[in-house]
Amino acid sequence: MEFLNRLTNGHKQVTKRNRYSTLSSFYNFTIATALPNLQNPCCTPILKKIFKRPSCPQWKILDKESVDEIIFRTLNTRNRIMLELMARGGMRIGEVLKITPDDIADNKLIIRRPKSGKESEVVFIPKKLMAKLNEYVATFGINSSERIFPISYTAAWMIVKKAGKIIEVDLRPHDLRRHAATYASRSGTPLEIVSKIILRHADLSTTQRYLGKVNDSEAVRWIENLHG
Repeated sequence: MEFLNRLTNGHKQVTKRNRYSTLSSFYNFTIATALPNLQNPCCTPILKKIFKRPSCPQWKILDKESVDEIIFRTLNTRNRIMLELMARGGMRIGEVLKITPDDIADNKLIIRRPKSGKESEVVFIPKKLMAKLNEYVATFGINSSERIFPISYTAAWMIVKKAGKIIEVDLRPHDLRRHAATYASRSGTPLEIVSKIILRHADLSTTQRYLGKVNDSEAVRWIENLHG
């Protein structure tokens, strides 16, 4: 118990659970291969309760009308384009802040050194949004290697929070990325496209957690759209 506390102290529940599971698996392996009479000290009711698997968070899913209103009522051009890159392109806020004119290629953006650890990734965005981005770069004479949005992460976060207040919602940057995936999925886009192209996830299970649950009113609307 004391060893587990030292091993997991100060970490999130998911990390605590993973380390507990690893230690428990080690004991199970030892019992199965060498010491059949050994008792697994991890298999006690109290430890199972302390290191239980954390429940999946219920993320807020914004509908298209709400996101459109947030974007259309954001009058600052820079802020509006940043919001659209997250909501239409599924980009992470850190990716938006890193892009330069050199990263623009036709109707796509090249993400250098992405979160996945790859050398680069590609983000496809709508032609209208790409036109706005190119116009913004030209208007402000941004050099090819300069960041298009040279602001801090905190400043960008506050832009998103302020935009959410327009319609009185507690908006976070990842809510917009999640909207891009959810809207695409519920509009009939194949899950593989949502996962590999929009979210750029390594596996579909991660994407499925993003898409959230469908409430009763949404279910009725989709059934009516399909069969009404």
